Amino acid sequence: MTILVIAEHEHGLLKGATFNVVAAAAKIGGDVHVLVAGEGCAAAAAAAAQIAGVAGVVHADGASLAEQLAENVAAQVIGVVKAGSYSHVLFAATAHGKNVAPRVAADLDVGQISDVSKVIAADTFERPIYAGNAIATVQTSDAVKVLTIRTTGFDPVEATGGSAAVTTVAAVADSGLSAYVSREVTKNDRPELTAAKIIVSGGRALGSSDKFNEVLIPLADKLGAALGASRAAVDAGYAPNDWQVGQTGKIVAPQLYIAAGISGAIQHLAGMKDSKVIVAINKDPEAPIFSVADYGLEADLFVAVPELTQSI
Repeated sequence: MTILVIAEHEHGLLKGATFNVVAAAAKIGGDVHVLVAGEGCAAAAAAAAQIAGVAGVVHADGASLAEQLAENVAAQVIGVVKAGSYSHVLFAATAHGKNVAPRVAADLDVGQISDVSKVIAADTFERPIYAGNAIATVQTSDAVKVLTIRTTGFDPVEATGGSAAVTTVAAVADSGLSAYVSREVTKNDRPELTAAKIIVSGGRALGSSDKFNEVLIPLADKLGAALGASRAAVDAGYAPNDWQVGQTGKIVAPQLYIAAGISGAIQHLAGMKDSKVIVAINKDPEAPIFSVADYGLEADLFVAVPELTQSI
């Protein structure tokens, strides 16, 4: 049994999600191979070879893979899977993974199991449903199991300690089905939300984007934290879309999650309840956020947050 993990990388650097997916692959058992597909990604392939527990690395390098277009990456994955007789293909449950995995599953004529949060056996997995209120146990008899992995469910493996061989394969030709036009990248000096160890999040109770920045940014600066927001705060225009935490936003599991003025709607809880320590600040004693919080402070956030910031 050999498992293929599809690496995510940027500018020659592996993204953190790759290490969580390798951890999930290790739970399944068998040899773990990593596919690094892109252009100019030799450094990422070399880094993948050093990951603890990785038995082999497949490196595909070509212009058709430069912008990680889903159609081209999927074709590359399918070619490697068919040539290598892999039993499992694992993607991170990120925007990129969710874009490519269904194409791979459809071509292989198998079902996809999404958002795997626990491995029971090589053919049996757990995944959250109903915004995390229930856990489904799914068993599959497909010859090739295509999975997307909820990275918050698995602790990352060590980035060093391995010495896998790197095998180079030819990059696929451009499918011509899509074309790269342009990219608008949000520049942020703070840690990436999904990889941050500390997150300070705000809700609709902040009342405006000015108050959001005035109250939360000083605390985030002192803690070296990423900034997050509830969907209500994002919809109200208090925070940008890429700060949204929740079922329809980003799934996070930092060491510390501070929720200020967030009531704790089920969609938000689904995205952050796996955080190691949750601190909730809300003046409503009945707020659902207190049900998952390790520490709850019933107080006015406009008073409590500045006091907390000052005391650090």
